[in-house]
Amino acid sequence: MDAPHAEQLLREAQERQESQFRAPKQRVEDFEELHEYRGRKRKEFEERIRRTRGSISVFERALDVDPRSVQLWLNYTEMELKSRNVQHARNLFDRAVTLLPRVDQLWYKYVFLEELLQNVPGARQVFERWMQWEPDDKAWQAYIKLEQRYNELDRASTIYERWIAVRPEPRVWVKWGKFEEERGKLDKAREVFQTALEFFGDDEEQIEKAQAVFGAFAKMETRLKEYERARVIYKFALSRIPRSKSAGLYASYTKFEKQHGTRNTLENTVLGKRRIQYEDELSQDGRNYDVWFDYSRLEEGALRDLKDEGATPEEEEAAIARVREVYERAVAQVPPGGEKRHWRRYIFLWLNYTLFEEIETRDYSRARQIYQTATNLVPHKQFTFAKLWVMFAKFEVRRLDLTAARKILGTAIGMCPKEALFKGYIELEIEVGTSNLYASDTHIVPQLREFDRARTLYEKYIELDPANSPAWIKFAELESQLQDFDRTRAIFELGISQPSLSMPELLWKAYIDFEIEEGERETARSLYERLVTLSGHVKVWIAFALFEAEPIPIPRAEREEDEDEDEEAEVRTALGDPARARTVFEQGYKDLKSKGLKSERVALLSVWKNFEQMHGTEADVAKVDGMMPISTKRRHVDPETGETVEDWDIVFADDERDANPTSFKFLQMAHAWKKSQAAKDLGIGGGGGPSILSGFTVASSTKSRDADASSEVASSHGGDDDD
Repeated sequence: MDAPHAEQLLREAQERQESQFRAPKQRVEDFEELHEYRGRKRKEFEERIRRTRGSISVFERALDVDPRSVQLWLNYTEMELKSRNVQHARNLFDRAVTLLPRVDQLWYKYVFLEELLQNVPGARQVFERWMQWEPDDKAWQAYIKLEQRYNELDRASTIYERWIAVRPEPRVWVKWGKFEEERGKLDKAREVFQTALEFFGDDEEQIEKAQAVFGAFAKMETRLKEYERARVIYKFALSRIPRSKSAGLYASYTKFEKQHGTRNTLENTVLGKRRIQYEDELSQDGRNYDVWFDYSRLEEGALRDLKDEGATPEEEEAAIARVREVYERAVAQVPPGGEKRHWRRYIFLWLNYTLFEEIETRDYSRARQIYQTATNLVPHKQFTFAKLWVMFAKFEVRRLDLTAARKILGTAIGMCPKEALFKGYIELEIEVGTSNLYASDTHIVPQLREFDRARTLYEKYIELDPANSPAWIKFAELESQLQDFDRTRAIFELGISQPSLSMPELLWKAYIDFEIEEGERETARSLYERLVTLSGHVKVWIAFALFEAEPIPIPRAEREEDEDEDEEAEVRTALGDPARARTVFEQGYKDLKSKGLKSERVALLSVWKNFEQMHGTEADVAKVDGMMPISTKRRHVDPETGETVEDWDIVFADDERDANPTSFKFLQMAHAWKKSQAAKDLGIGGGGGPSILSGFTVASSTKSRDADASSEVASSHGGDDDD
């Protein structure tokens, strides 16, 4: 073939060849159109990739890398659903739950898809596959709700039964019982609760776990107005669950009784609730004795209420046993250490226990045994409790065993002598009178009146503690009551002669009061003179002076003669002597002045002035007024700082007159002039003498009572102290 012919063939082939395909240009108007365009392009791209050798989708490649990524599976299925590839999405969910059966979210999505497609059997089939893995409670609840939505209640009940077989917990039983109640199957609901209670059995721990079942069962019966059934259920549960662990159930029971119970049942419920409260507090601190006191009082009150309501003997015995149990548990909490302060509250538990046995149960042998146990428990070498010994002895007195009572107190004094024991023993011998402790008790406790024994006890008492003034006083009072006045005086004399006394003023006062009561003024005066010589206290001087001025009963011998003549006649008195009283005041003032006691002198002058106003003349009152001090400023140098300071001081007229007679005269005249000037300014009147004197007032001279007395002592307490 020649060259021109070949060229012709190529040109024809070129002309007959089809033009290349060009995609049309598209114009995107908005974001929605752009989104559709991108999705279409992505789909076309993935189709091309899928057609190519060995090409797979992006999600599949990602799952090859991380097949356990839950989020990756969810995104993959969501993409397929958006693309309306439902079957592909189902397949993906099936693959996902097969690979990850413990991921609940995948199961929920799978079930939701089937139910959304109205494929209820398919959804049920998915749930059945899921339940084989025994998922948590929410999954079972979701399955049950599915059946409830389509009114398949029998199927739901069957699911509950399977759920219980997998997880037999109280809350599941409660849900099942409520479900049966709500759908009207009451017999089935009761059967569920009864089966639950049989399942948990009688073991204490299992019954404690089943509290929710008991509570739900009782509440269901309450809603059905089966109140007796509900009450029986509550009582059955509470009788088997420890009190400290059933607070919630007790609260429900209390609410139930408030709404549907009687007064007695409500009180019993409140009683049980308080028991739980006390048990809880004691579990935290077993030595909280205040709680033990409250607990024992609670049980004793319950016992008394039972007796008042006429309970059966068996119920009373049960209540007594509860009280004894509380007391036994309480006294078992022995305080630690050997300090008495830790035992003070504890010992009263024993005392209350004994009183309960003696008064409430009348079990006297048990009460005696409790007393003996308590006395053996206390460490008497370190400390003791006199109240325990004395109550033990008085118990034996009430049982008419005086020998045992004396033996108890004698043992106590010999083991640990103390003041309270002596007092209790002496009171037992003297002051125990006829008494009837119990209304139904025919025993009468006789008056002991063993005065010789009491004297012996007092002698040992003061021998043990000779400085105890109250002991001497009580001993003397005993002899006085026995009309043995010589022994009374001898005891008082022996007491005040002790070298060291606690509060000796009490003993002196008792001695003086005794002599005054006996009408022995001379003896009482002699005692006052001895006392002021011994102490010289301002109160003694005041009491001495007032004693001289006041009337006292006539001597006892004369009184007895008057009583023989006329028993109803009033007791005559011997009048006092104001002159003697005034002399005592003067002696006391001089004594206090010699000792430099200024405040005591002021106190004595105040009483003296009141005395003169009642018993003296105007001149006597003016004399005491003139002895009254004034308050004035004194300048002195402080030895610590070296500075001159001013202090207020009490200044007596006679002190100034004795110390500085010249300056005192000048001071007196200055005060008088100042007062006269003040009177003129006020228009009261002129004249030389002051119309109003205060502070240093006019007083009589100690040498004469003539007209010049006013120039001896006069002063003013009004004005300033600048002079």
